[in-house]
Amino acid sequence: MRLHFVLHCARGESKLASFFISVFLLLVFVWFVMHTPSLKRYAWLSIAAAILTIGLKYGAYWLTGSVGLLSDALESLVNLAAAIMALAMISLAERPPDDDHAYGHTKAEYFASAVEGGLILLAAYSIGSTALTRLANPAPLENVGWGVAISVLASLINLGVALILRRAGRRYNSITLDADAKHLMTDVWTSVAVIAGIGAVTATGFYWLDPVIALAVAVNIVVSGVQLVQRSALGLMDTGIPAEQRTAIVAILERFGPTVTYHSLRTRVAGQRSFVSVHILVPGSWSVQQGHDRLEEMEEEIRHTIPGPVTILTHLEPAEDPVSMADIEIDRIPNW
Repeated sequence: MRLHFVLHCARGESKLASFFISVFLLLVFVWFVMHTPSLKRYAWLSIAAAILTIGLKYGAYWLTGSVGLLSDALESLVNLAAAIMALAMISLAERPPDDDHAYGHTKAEYFASAVEGGLILLAAYSIGSTALTRLANPAPLENVGWGVAISVLASLINLGVALILRRAGRRYNSITLDADAKHLMTDVWTSVAVIAGIGAVTATGFYWLDPVIALAVAVNIVVSGVQLVQRSALGLMDTGIPAEQRTAIVAILERFGPTVTYHSLRTRVAGQRSFVSVHILVPGSWSVQQGHDRLEEMEEEIRHTIPGPVTILTHLEPAEDPVSMADIEIDRIPNW
């Protein structure tokens, strides 16, 4: 009997030691990748956080039997899949232009956020299905204290990583990092709701509160997923730069008037990169060098107005030639 007890304790200590060794190695890996210049370091950070929180949340579910905590753990699986997709798409987006993709590969980021939105919707379905089953067969919760403590730790990890990703997404104008940050923040609020539900069950003894709160979490996740898919679709449809940036460009162009005018100002965003094209009309008596110098001034000011990488395409035209106005619209008017 004593030997059996000793062996049991030894196995427990061995598993605990293995867990802490795994966490230590994971932290060392995160430290290494965070010192690389590529944006992929943030995707690796998200992957490491997802792996760690999956282990913690499933441990909390195993201790308590809470379907709310199970829904939280399932969403962390989605976080991992989304982070892996983000890593793949950022790697593709960072590839330089080639003969087949002269404008680069930056639109690849939209695929990552679209897939992430789809995975969020899939997680919502899984959570809702599990919650409905538990709602039909309510069950008491166990080891609530340990389960909540572990869930809180996992939520703090997600919160810290989400803040890092959100700051990086804004700094580098990356929709992939921004989407990942929003997804993790959704996960944080999900955990808060689940913990509150467990507290309510413990205080009232109403076991049905646990699956009901899980269903509310599923609805919240659906909203987040739909928003991500919608934003990705807008990016793939060549949505223009933000209104305030376009207004700043217009102010720059009009400052060179009335001698120099413009038309056909068009913009679009592809991942981190912005594209601006505009036709500039100058007096026909100007030399090519004069017109070129004025375009260089304009482009330089615009380049300092838009954050992140920007490609500016300008077309010089003589103001007196009526043909210069034939391409105001996206399709040129035939010169018959």
